[in-house]
Order: sequence, then C-alpha cells, then structure tokens
Amino acid sequence: MSDVNTPLDPEWPAPEAGLFVLIACAGVGSRALQAGAPALPKQYQRLCGQSLLAHTLQVFDALGDLIEAVAVAVAPDDPYIDALGLPEAVQVLRCGGASRADSVRQGLQHWRQMAGGPRASDWVLVHDAARCLLLPEQVRELVARCRHDAVGGLLALPLPDTLKSGSDGRVAQTLERADKWLAQTPQMFRLGALEQAIVQAQAQGLQITDEASAMEASGHRPLLVTGSAHNFKITYPSDFALAQAVLQARRPSPEEVRP
Repeated sequence: MSDVNTPLDPEWPAPEAGLFVLIACAGVGSRALQAGAPALPKQYQRLCGQSLLAHTLQVFDALGDLIEAVAVAVAPDDPYIDALGLPEAVQVLRCGGASRADSVRQGLQHWRQMAGGPRASDWVLVHDAARCLLLPEQVRELVARCRHDAVGGLLALPLPDTLKSGSDGRVAQTLERADKWLAQTPQMFRLGALEQAIVQAQAQGLQITDEASAMEASGHRPLLVTGSAHNFKITYPSDFALAQAVLQARRPSPEEVRP
C-alpha cells in the first residue's frame, strides 16, 4: 500500500518522459448494435461518414507533438482494422484479450518490447475507442493536471443524478451522490506502474473495469479531472443518434467557413 505522494518509480518526476496513447479496440460491443445493423464491432460502425475509431484517432492527431505515438490494441484475428487505412504512424497491436484489462495489459507489454516503444517510465493515456466525442482540449487539461502528479489520473464527471441501489426491481436505498464520480477515459498513468498494477490485480482475482481501479487496488489514489457529459461511451443503439447529433452540432456552419 503506497501513499498518494510517493513517487511510483525512481525517475519521477521525469520531464523527459514521453506521452503515449493506447486505444482499447478489441471488443465487439454487442449491446450497441441494432437488429439488422452491419455485423461489425461497434468501433467500426460508421458515424457521420467515419468509423468510431477514426473519429477517436482524429482527436489525438489534433494534439500534434504533445503525443509521441499512438497504438491500437485489437483482437489477434481482427479482420477489419486493415481496411480502415490508418495512418502509418498509428501502430496496430494484434494482442487484444478477452477483457478490457487483458487487452490493456497485453498491449502495454507488447508495445514496450517493440523497438522505439514506450519505456516503463513514460506516461500512457489509455482510451476507449467508443468514446469518439472526446475533445483535444480535454486531453490537454488531463495531461496538464497529471504530468507532474506522483500517480496520474483520469477524466471523470461528478454524478449529476440521484443515485439508487435496487433489489428485485425495486428501490432498496437512495445513496449519497456528493462524492460519486462517473469514470471516463483517457486515464493517464506511468506505463510500468499501470502494467504492474493490472498484473497484480488479476493475480488476486480482482475485477478490473478500468485502469484507475487497477491502480486503486495497488493502493494509489488517482487524480480526478473533470471531463464532459459529451465524452460518453457508445454502449446502446440509441447512443449512435446522440453522438451523431453532437458531431453535427460541432461542424462549422456554411457562414463560418466562407472566406
């Protein structure tokens, strides 16, 4: 159990540490697919003319030199990724696993062993491919807040609604919401510390639903950085219509693009 102010490795705080992005992209997302929709994993479904993954990659491309490299962790037998024509700078890691934690752990291990890959002391931003409404300025805020933190952190949203616990389809209790947050991505941690935390948590049989939960299991307290309600994860069929509306609202009007 480590204290929140204890550096995670002897190189902290290393100003020269690089900033890398790993996009988890190995799942299918069956809950998001409507009956009769193309039988594609949700990250390859099209939205406003592009796949969800393409929209997500554009966010990190817009950050320019802030990001050293981007990798996408896909299933070993993924038949769709090559057809997207991703930029050569995006590295495809065919090592995704059966769970989110497996994909992230195996992706980090594989990437770190590659020539020119990230070091254990580098920062890694882990992001869901299905959170395609992320904005570059949100990533910049997360990086600015976490770059010199001993642990790292994540985008999250204070819970806005009344929170209930249920039993047998009925309310069992109303819970205090003042200290509750909805976890989002990216989540930013040192690669070596995150990899070790996931390995240890899985060895203990713990349920790891995001990177922060693995770090918490190792005794760390990740920093909460306020995100946006628009940075939601496409999970259900109705989410596509909402995401499309947000993307269309962000497009400049004809008056704004006139010379």
